[in-house]
Amino acid sequence: MGEYMFWAIRGGGGGSFGIIVAWKLQLVPVPKTVTLYTVNRILEQNATKVVHKWQTIAHKLPMEFYSGITFAPIDIDGHQGTKKSVVASFHASFLSTIDDDLLPIMQEKFPELELLREDCTGMSWLQSILYMGLLPNDTLNILLDRTYKNPLLSPSFKAKSDYVTEPIPETAFEGIWERLLEKEAHSATISLIAYGGIMDGIASSATPYPHRDGILYKIVYSLGWAVEDNERWEWYVNWSRRLYNYMGPFVSKSPRRAYISYRDVDIGRNDENGETSYEEARVWGIKYFMDSFDKLARVKTMIDPDNFFRHEQSIPTLSSSSNMEL
Repeated sequence: MGEYMFWAIRGGGGGSFGIIVAWKLQLVPVPKTVTLYTVNRILEQNATKVVHKWQTIAHKLPMEFYSGITFAPIDIDGHQGTKKSVVASFHASFLSTIDDDLLPIMQEKFPELELLREDCTGMSWLQSILYMGLLPNDTLNILLDRTYKNPLLSPSFKAKSDYVTEPIPETAFEGIWERLLEKEAHSATISLIAYGGIMDGIASSATPYPHRDGILYKIVYSLGWAVEDNERWEWYVNWSRRLYNYMGPFVSKSPRRAYISYRDVDIGRNDENGETSYEEARVWGIKYFMDSFDKLARVKTMIDPDNFFRHEQSIPTLSSSSNMEL
């Protein structure tokens, strides 16, 4: 297919360059047993300070870590009845053992989490995929079932994304909690996914995906709703947009970056037929691909000059007068 096509399809967004019928993957070794943990802290348990600390250490943990936090509204019982709060679920997958490796590292690097052995579970790497994906763990065959629909996930949802390059101020999290406690957010989640590790060692131009070096973590904002609430979809989507606007001062800038796999047409789109100019598409394109967007447009023009493969955020072709040098 040529080096440029091969470069473009490894992170350049689906549906722009053709139909891929097979992949050949180079696997990497994993240990026989990996360790996972989940530690929940509500606001009343000093969650805000622990979250703020996580920002400064998660991207510096050993490369064997895959670390994150998920925020969600929760009802808690108190002396005066039920009230709403926010739970921060700290979770990680670690490619090693509990006692000899994980606990000593966490006690040194992140004592604020107060991780205990009973918070940790050892399992195979494949079983960890079920655990992290909230899938039933009675059989691994569910990973081969393309028709399976997770009953824990809403059939309709809105997702948006951000990248963080500097720790968010502790006071800014208070604004996040306020929005998660609004009525519209009863099924909302906000996930922080730590970067660092090997991500810092891969050049931003190695593939079209550029968000690596210097990124502390990625954020995904997600809000789902039931089928019977579809007529009120704007009510939910507007909540997501208001939260996204609030987060503007605390995330990446010039451009404000976004993750292509959480497709978000709020940041720009082609017309109904998937047609657009390079200049129009660049508004959203550089948010997904940064400097790689220009090269993607050149590859697109070279292999699909008639723009046959197109959709609302497909890579555009260049005009004949544009510089085609790759």
